[in-house]
This record gives sequence, structure tokens and C-alpha cells, in this order.
Amino acid sequence: MDSVVAPPTSRLLHRPRLARATPHAQHDLEVGGGRLRYIDVGPTLPHAHGTPLLLVHGHTSRIEEYDDIVPLLAREHRVLVPDLPGSGYSDKPDRPYSLKLYEDTLLGFLDRLGIGEARLAGGSLGGNLTLRLGHREPERFPRLAAWAPAGAWPPVRWAAELGRALGRATARALFWPVVRFQSRYWYGPRWPHRTRALADTFTYYREVMEPGFVRMYFEVAFDQLVNSHFGYASEIAQPTWLGWGDQDHGMNMGQGVRRLASLIPRSELKVFAGARHSLANEVPDALAASCLEFFSRPAR
Repeated sequence: MDSVVAPPTSRLLHRPRLARATPHAQHDLEVGGGRLRYIDVGPTLPHAHGTPLLLVHGHTSRIEEYDDIVPLLAREHRVLVPDLPGSGYSDKPDRPYSLKLYEDTLLGFLDRLGIGEARLAGGSLGGNLTLRLGHREPERFPRLAAWAPAGAWPPVRWAAELGRALGRATARALFWPVVRFQSRYWYGPRWPHRTRALADTFTYYREVMEPGFVRMYFEVAFDQLVNSHFGYASEIAQPTWLGWGDQDHGMNMGQGVRRLASLIPRSELKVFAGARHSLANEVPDALAASCLEFFSRPAR
């Protein structure tokens, strides 16, 4: 039976123990009073672009989500992937979590590394934060690539009230049932690695399970439900690449991404046939190739 009781050493884990670990060198950096785990890879080609690429992982995910695309993107970019607070093997303080916290953390992460301008990309929550940060600091992030971005829906007003009413005990009891249901939409049923990927994700969840992780799961989920891109999308001025797997229909994602593409003035939409929500896992080669082609275009 699944349990939300953390193993005695879970609060001390800075690296994967039972879950699959990234092959890239892992580092730690203190940002905003907490420790972030991150990787810093590439570039490997002599003609590589000088602008770093910050990849932002999905909700409750971790660095390892992007293991298949990092080597491809790192041929031409210095690729940075941090575990967000409350996720992966970064610190998980029992404190309020929000999209604003994540925005501030990512900006602080770049500041600590002495990076000014960066390209920005990510899927799901990562796509959400890509668009939010691109709107917040357009000069710092001149190009955006977001696939299956959360927030591509009208605000779900009742979620705010539900989030405020959800107590800790209820959240702990709901965690595994909600995750089991949600995971049906992560990968296409015909993707050959689906069973293995789900097993690894659930192993990771059990390994990092502690109060801050559960709190982050629900608070960030509700924050994403109540905050939509539609109100400010027309103000995103920089070139923006949007991706969507045509089997990804959770929260009416297809319609939402198409609406974003119509609202963002300098956007384009790439549809991946037969793929679902986790494009970086299901179609890494095609995803990386499309992003690199977009990033390689002249500034004009």
C-alpha cells in the first residue's frame, strides 16, 4: 500500500537513492535561503550559441525529466536545469508555495550564477513559468519555448476556495489517489516506456515524501488552476514557440494552446502527432530539434 510517511532519512536526501539519477554532474546552490540541486551541461559544439538555456521542469517533477533532451540541446547551449523548491532533491521546507515563489527562485538562481540574458523553455509547469517569466522580464528572456503549458485555460475560480479549505490531513490522504488519476494523462498508452517511467516517478515520490512536498503539490496545483495566461498573452512581445501533443486533452489543453498561439503576437505552434503531455520523454528528438531550429533563427 502506498504511504505518505517519509523514511527516516528523506529529509537528508540531496541525491536520488532508489529512484533513477541523472547521468549529469549534480550541483547544489543556495537560492533564497534554500538549497537547489541543479545540472549545468554543455555546450559541446565549437559554434555553440553564447546565450544559456534554462530548462524548467514540470509540476512535482525533477531534473531527470529532461535527461533525454539535455544532451541534444547542450550541443549548442549551456543548459541549466534546477530542481524547484519542494521538488526533486532540492530543499522542501514546509512553507507556502506559489508560482510567484518559483519565478523569484529561478531569477535568483540565474543571478547567483551570474547569468543575465537566457533563453527559457519548459513543459507543463515549466511551460507555465516560461510564459510568466517571459512576460515579467522580456529583456532578460528574449526567446521562449513552452510545451503543454499549464495555465492555458480560463481561471478555475472554485480552486482557490478549495485550496484554502484543504487541510493537511486531507491533503495527505488525497495525495496518492489524485496522483494515480493524474498520471493517466502524462504519457500515451502506446508509449513503450510508460510503465517504467511511472514506476520510477512513484519511487521518486516515495523517496522524497515529506510535509513540504505534499504541501507544494497541492498549493502549486491550485495556483496554476486559478492563474491563466489569457489575460496578458497579447503582451508577450518576444518570439515564442508553443508545443502540443495531439493526444494531450487534459484541461482542454489543445484548445488552450491554440488560443495562446492566437493571442501571443510572435508565436508559432508545433503539434506532435501521437504524443501526450510529456513531450520531453515521449518525443525527445523531435522536441529538441524543433526547439533548436527555433532558437537558431536570426534575431529579427
